[in-house]
Amino acid sequence: MLIPLDKLLQRSKNIYELTCAGIKRASQLTITGEKDGGIEETKIVPMALRQILTEKVEYRLEE
Repeated sequence: MLIPLDKLLQRSKNIYELTCAGIKRASQLTITGEKDGGIEETKIVPMALRQILTEKVEYRLEE
């Protein structure tokens, strides 16, 4: 599955935060050309969201 929907539905944090984190992570993945553990994907945004939702990467908001 591209995006783990069960984790998305269980998420209690602000969806705006997830969106901002997803945009930033997708940008990072595009720049570095990183692949997700050997999984060949052409869609960067689902890969970025999956990494955030499965807590492979962490994010924090800067104030």
